[in-house]
Amino acid sequence: MAADLSQIVKAYDVRGVVPDQWDETLAELFGAAFAQVTGADAIVIGHDMRPSSPGLSHAFARGAAARGVDVTEIGLCSTDQLYYASGAFNLPGAMFTASHNPAQYNGIKMCRAGAAPVGQDTGLADIRALVERWIDEGAPQPQGAPGTVTRRDTLEDYAAHLRSLVDLTSIRPLKAVVDAGNGMGGHTVPTVLAGLPIDLVPMYFELDGTFPNHEANPLDPKNIVDLQRRVREEHADIGIAFDGDADRCFVVDERGEPVSPSAVTALVAARELAKHGGKGTVIHNLITSWSVPEVVREHGGTPVRTRVGHSFIKAEMAHSGAIFGGEHSAHYYFKDFWNADTGMLAALHVLAALGGQDGPLSQLVAEYDRYAGSGEINSTVDDQRGRLAAIKAAYEGQEGVEIDELDGLTVSSADWWFNVRPSNTEPLLRLNAEARDEATMAKVRDEALEIIRG
Repeated sequence: MAADLSQIVKAYDVRGVVPDQWDETLAELFGAAFAQVTGADAIVIGHDMRPSSPGLSHAFARGAAARGVDVTEIGLCSTDQLYYASGAFNLPGAMFTASHNPAQYNGIKMCRAGAAPVGQDTGLADIRALVERWIDEGAPQPQGAPGTVTRRDTLEDYAAHLRSLVDLTSIRPLKAVVDAGNGMGGHTVPTVLAGLPIDLVPMYFELDGTFPNHEANPLDPKNIVDLQRRVREEHADIGIAFDGDADRCFVVDERGEPVSPSAVTALVAARELAKHGGKGTVIHNLITSWSVPEVVREHGGTPVRTRVGHSFIKAEMAHSGAIFGGEHSAHYYFKDFWNADTGMLAALHVLAALGGQDGPLSQLVAEYDRYAGSGEINSTVDDQRGRLAAIKAAYEGQEGVEIDELDGLTVSSADWWFNVRPSNTEPLLRLNAEARDEATMAKVRDEALEIIRG
């Protein structure tokens, strides 16, 4: 196939439509290039439940093994289960998934040994360059003996590792509705929660990469409607939704109301700081709520603000030795999990916090949800730079207003802030706003949107 790698090699991963944009032949070249760029003697590979995932992952394994690399295939797994294997075995890894994208998509999330990220600046550009060259010239003949390809099941070990990090054995009995969205949460949740005092009500646990019930993207409100209804019907204590590859989790309370990822970040940060003696650095991106750095400071920690995106979070985690990091997108990163993101470990922390006291979840998280937020609002624009410049001109020089350009444009005052960031892949500007009360937030949000859409 005449592949255009500029369309499928993104900032942090490979992602595109199968077979239109990429196929098993290309996956085999990616496997060979991954082997060459990492220089590894052995790697580990996993895949999600999409119809194209087994074939693509086996092709990648063939490409790597042909270069003399020993391959361990762990088969069906969540992305954080692949990170577990990369960390526990100290091997580079590749996960075949397109996360929450529609069924016709697939992709590869790659990491170095110890689950260290592979992005454009850490190997992905080199992998792309090799694959492009080999498409044009043909891949060079492998030298030496091929590597082995073996199978290994890591699910029980992954579950045991997570349970070793959060003690749930003495919590009060809880009723939890979990919506796996026909994704990999249906594979991991039963094993992780087995034997705990949790009455599990499963929703859409059948592995089905065509997503027959709803998209496996819990950040879109329409995709948690079923979960919200079921929590109320079951009189459950909590609802948890996972995305397609189960590396993100989203929480609803006993009323079926969404719990903001910022509140979850603050709650988990407080628990991680307590675990580390009230000391430690916590990473948060610049569009998490003000409540996150406030809670971190109140519990003795040091908050560090970063750009949006897992490569920036993981890099800062490694640089600062941070114990935890959280994003508005419901990605949660743990030092005890090789600085990688795991929605399942965050979910266990929330269950432990809820089950360790007698009040409802809504009461528990109220302490961590202090401000009025807009959520992320996307606007299609013709000129991203021009609109950002217009926003800067409108607010620059106003008394009490500060502007920074760490990631897009953040405009803040004593009572409110908003951030506008351009999408890297679409002609969009993304707005997030927060204020001390709902009315102020709405005013700030609408003023910013008027300029963005002007």
